[in-house]
Amino acid sequence: MALRLPTQLATRGTFHHHHNNNSKSTTTAALSWRRTLSPDTPLIHSSTSLTTKKSYVQQMVTCSASGSTQAVNLAPGTPVRPTSILVVGSTGTLGRQIVRRALDEGYDVRCLVRPRPAPADFLRDWGATVVNADLSKPETIPATLVGIHTIIDCATGRPEEPIKTVDWEGKVALIQCAKAMGIQKYVFFSIHNCDKHPEVPLMEIKYCTEKFLQDSGLPHITIRLCGFMQGLIGQYAVPILEEKSVWGTDAPTRIAYMDTQDIARLTFIALRNEKVNGKLLTFAGPRAWTTQEVIALCERLAGQDANVTTVPVTILRFTRQLTRFFEWTNDVADRLAFSEVLTSDTVFSAPMTETYELLSVDAKDIVSLEKYLQDYFTNILKKLKDIKAQSKQTDIIF
Repeated sequence: MALRLPTQLATRGTFHHHHNNNSKSTTTAALSWRRTLSPDTPLIHSSTSLTTKKSYVQQMVTCSASGSTQAVNLAPGTPVRPTSILVVGSTGTLGRQIVRRALDEGYDVRCLVRPRPAPADFLRDWGATVVNADLSKPETIPATLVGIHTIIDCATGRPEEPIKTVDWEGKVALIQCAKAMGIQKYVFFSIHNCDKHPEVPLMEIKYCTEKFLQDSGLPHITIRLCGFMQGLIGQYAVPILEEKSVWGTDAPTRIAYMDTQDIARLTFIALRNEKVNGKLLTFAGPRAWTTQEVIALCERLAGQDANVTTVPVTILRFTRQLTRFFEWTNDVADRLAFSEVLTSDTVFSAPMTETYELLSVDAKDIVSLEKYLQDYFTNILKKLKDIKAQSKQTDIIF
């Protein structure tokens, strides 16, 4: 997909990252995301190239992007209010919480949504404006940015798409347009430790996008996330209540899940804090949990045992389990090589003391997984009880 902007609007930025020697160099190249993993398999070559080669000895990754000329901020432009924000990926688990929070705090919210059979009416019902565009079609992007001050980017590709279409090509196009049109702040959500795992395509693309955003010169905040509490409901809570099989694993991996409502709240605190501009923040929940611990907690709160099928991590590679907790990799599990990350004792967590201090947030106000799941089970069990009571009443014939 050619990323063509009018010559005077195109931005240029290049990033080369070689994991084997940590050297960085800057050259001009066509927009590309290249990684060496396996010989002989050249994949697609368009303006974004992805090449894979076999090499067990070294991992080398090259990410670069360029347009034709340096960005030009065209002035005078449309005056914008600091409260005008565009949320990209607004229908997802995190995106919808960002929209809700923004509206509650008095922002003018515009949501970039792909044309879809089921329109995102709930966003309009909440009071947001919905505009249609598609990151994989760069020519649709500029119109959505007119009059926008801040972009909050929670987007990711659909399961059926190649990861690079939205998560690399689309994001580069969006960042280039934002730079060219004078967007004043860009918030990007990434994955914790993405810089440490070049063998996982999505994590590597997130890291490349972080670097590309940094090199673009746009005022920005990058927020790395560990995992969403919301992902645990469908994964464990519902199957346990329905007495269906729950997939467990013997992996020692621990994840510090966070409630997406807390992520949204902290994001807006960070957005208003000038000290945070240009910073990389990591948001992690109060404690990191293994799969076994999460299942045990759900069993206790549900008051019933789970039908657990434990699969050794070497067989399942735990990919499906972990990736579901990231909204942007939902159902993309089969395409991710998380095996190497997860057979080791990995902790997806980060100390939050400095972040809380920087944002003037009290750690006690962050929802714990116990509290989150307890609220869920209390509500759901009460509803189930009410439904049973109603069905008994309807059995009485007068």
